[in-house]
Amino acid sequence: MKVAVAASSQLAADAGAAVAEAGGNAVDAALAAALVSANTEPGVCALAGGGYVTVWPPGQPPETLDGQVRMPGAGLAPERLGDGAVAVDMAYGGGVTTLVDAGSVGVPAALAALETAWQRHGRIAWRQLFEPVIHVTRRGFPLPVACHHYLGYSAGPVFSRSTEGHTALHDDTGHLRPPGSAIVVPGLADSLALIASAGAEAFYRGPLAEAMVAHVQARGGMLTGDDLAGCQAIVRPALTLRVGDWQIATNPPPAVGGAILAAMLLAAGWPLPAGAGAGVTARLAAIQQCALDFRRTRLDGAEDPIPAITELLAGVAQHGDAALASPSTIHVSATDSEGLCCAVTLSAGYGSGLIPPGTGLWLNNCLGELELNHRGLVFGPPGTPVPSNMAPTCARHAGDDAALAIGSPGADRITTAMFQVLLRFLGDGLSLAEAIAAPRLHLEYRTERWQAAVEPGLETDGLDLPVRAFDVLSMFFGGVGATLRGPDGHLVAAADPRRAGGTRVTAQR
Repeated sequence: MKVAVAASSQLAADAGAAVAEAGGNAVDAALAAALVSANTEPGVCALAGGGYVTVWPPGQPPETLDGQVRMPGAGLAPERLGDGAVAVDMAYGGGVTTLVDAGSVGVPAALAALETAWQRHGRIAWRQLFEPVIHVTRRGFPLPVACHHYLGYSAGPVFSRSTEGHTALHDDTGHLRPPGSAIVVPGLADSLALIASAGAEAFYRGPLAEAMVAHVQARGGMLTGDDLAGCQAIVRPALTLRVGDWQIATNPPPAVGGAILAAMLLAAGWPLPAGAGAGVTARLAAIQQCALDFRRTRLDGAEDPIPAITELLAGVAQHGDAALASPSTIHVSATDSEGLCCAVTLSAGYGSGLIPPGTGLWLNNCLGELELNHRGLVFGPPGTPVPSNMAPTCARHAGDDAALAIGSPGADRITTAMFQVLLRFLGDGLSLAEAIAAPRLHLEYRTERWQAAVEPGLETDGLDLPVRAFDVLSMFFGGVGATLRGPDGHLVAAADPRRAGGTRVTAQR
């Protein structure tokens, strides 16, 4: 069996390939690659975060394993909730305010989702998935350029809140290590080895869980042992839609990313708009504006987004885009020659900056991602999921055996990036690599109005919007990774040139 892997780094893609060569399928390869990405891209992601895994086995319905970060505080008195967070302003991305430290830490369910995906669909031993990540974290991994860029803004105010974190990222003079420097996070490889040996149980109960809870509560946070002990992935039927001859499966509610992606694809109609001329650019902008405005006015801050999402998708299916008129992540895609597809997207937010001593595990700040969580640190009872843009997606062609896995990091640019790549691939007939490399636009709501951020190569004369023009392709517009099994069984992996992604297509030895 052959397996194609597209990941956020070549290190991660090689890990997926190694697991495939050892007998793993697409799910095994995707999980191994995701473990490497989550633990070797400091600042960008971390294992103690959240995420989703969408899996579509041939001949079976697609499903999404929901491991999103959740509201903590199980067993705490009400007066203990809502403290321990610190506001940090950074110049990153044109300026961002986020809440960090212990009060921003939510219940990290990503590992539960990875283990559940492996239990339901994996082929090789659990410990084999961890062999590549243990090896690279023990010997030291090169600091990626994208991480260095973000850490240039955040290493001091965020990631120096733990002694281990500061030591790992800075040299003896206190300066941030340059890109490519070997990074060793004390204790991380040992924690991963323990999880490899004992399963996710070692993370959610026992000494690792005790260390996380003690560290967070000592600094005024809300994470409890009951939160971790009760943490399980939720298996949901994937949200499915038909686009031409393709059936697409993506992240279902209560997450909003998959629903917004589905709404844009449905509103685009079929055949999908082709080319890069002014008319097509204006059409893409209009669809984005309608979908994103619906999200801004109806979904962001909603206690229960499901009724509005149901209304959105039903309206678009019946009336097209007329029904629409009223936000650090890693992604891995894998597809194998048997047609099994797996898409994994994980996030730890901007990072809380905390590492419980001795664990090497950076904790998330997903409660404090203000552009996603508009409801404050206490946004619901314990177990309530944090809102999410993540949309790991799989697709199948109705007329043959073609199968696709696709996704992207990029906060609120996740859905717009994937929308445009799918339009180019499904509508324009571009190759997967060409569709990913094609220029993109993203609508952003700034100072009470919409404006279009546009990469070079798109005509903008027909846009009735202010334009923020980029001189080159930018990782601001996401970092799409996709793998494809063609109708003849040929495997393809493609990674975004906007980000230093990695790809591998391999056969088992």
